[in-house]
Amino acid sequence: MKKNIAIIPARGGSKRIPGKNIKPFLEKPIIAYSIEAAKQSGLFAEIMVSTDDIEIAEIAKQYGAHVPFFRSPQTANDYANIGDVVEEVLVTYEKQGLTFDNVCCLLATAPFINLNRIKEAYDFMFNQSFEAVFPIVRFSYPIQRALKLTDGKVTMFQPENFAKRSQDLEPAYHDSGQFYWMRVAEFMKQKRFFAQNAGAIILPETEVQDIDTEEDWKMAEMKYKVVHG
Repeated sequence: MKKNIAIIPARGGSKRIPGKNIKPFLEKPIIAYSIEAAKQSGLFAEIMVSTDDIEIAEIAKQYGAHVPFFRSPQTANDYANIGDVVEEVLVTYEKQGLTFDNVCCLLATAPFINLNRIKEAYDFMFNQSFEAVFPIVRFSYPIQRALKLTDGKVTMFQPENFAKRSQDLEPAYHDSGQFYWMRVAEFMKQKRFFAQNAGAIILPETEVQDIDTEEDWKMAEMKYKVVHG
């Protein structure tokens, strides 16, 4: 049986939304949704939160995650990326004699994560022999007809698509910002989740909401209420 680890990065000191990773989302801290989805999936030998913040660590433990060590200053600054954080976690566990076959990095502010999507992506990675798999969502408007604004003047990025019908343009997708599966051996080689041989599962817009501002937060709560009753 393959040994999987779930890593949830949750740094303290969010600037755009203070206390973002543990801010109450409806009835509980937003990080709890990712922890609970990982637990309910039954796929993980270890579910850990990587943080530099004592309060985040305590709340993570309350919801069933482990925080066996804190982040180093190098991965707790504004310039470290998710790959740096995951690498540090895997290396630290290895020094303790713990190794894993696959890693799933779940974002702390993604309340629409659910156990079925985690399982779907995991199965897809192995059934299709991908190195990594993550969920994506289709752009609601064709990016080939995107506009740019220069000193008040509007033009098209791709004017050759001006007369084309929207339905004739190739669909485009973006990262849903929820979670990323990857085989540990490949991750340690490539140090990124957008692997050379990566696959994706497609989510509907009802399951996706980027949360970067207070307005995004309110929109996510409204959408969650509609989807989950």
